[in-house]
Amino acid sequence: MQRLDKMILHIEIDDKSLRKRIRDRSFLFGGNLRLKIYGKLNCSSGKRIKKENRVFFQSHQDAMQNGFRPCGHCMKEEYRIWKIQSFQNGA
Repeated sequence: MQRLDKMILHIEIDDKSLRKRIRDRSFLFGGNLRLKIYGKLNCSSGKRIKKENRVFFQSHQDAMQNGFRPCGHCMKEEYRIWKIQSFQNGA
C-alpha cells in the first residue's frame, strides 16, 4: 500500500480494509488525484471519481500537505477560505 504523506491510493487497498478504515474513521476524506481536490466521503461529486484516481486522507491537513484543495460542493466554507488565501498569495 503506497503512502505519500498520509495519502492512501484506492487502487492499493482492498475493499474489506477500506470499509474497516472508513468505519473506524481512519479515512475521513477522499480526493481526486488528477484534479487535486478533496472532500467528504459522502460527497456526490467525490463518489463519481474513478477508482484509479481516488485517494484517501485521515485529515484536512494531510490533504492540504499533499497539495489538494477543498471541494466546492461538500466543503463550501473551507473552499471559500482556500480561495481567498489563494487569491491573496497570487496563486
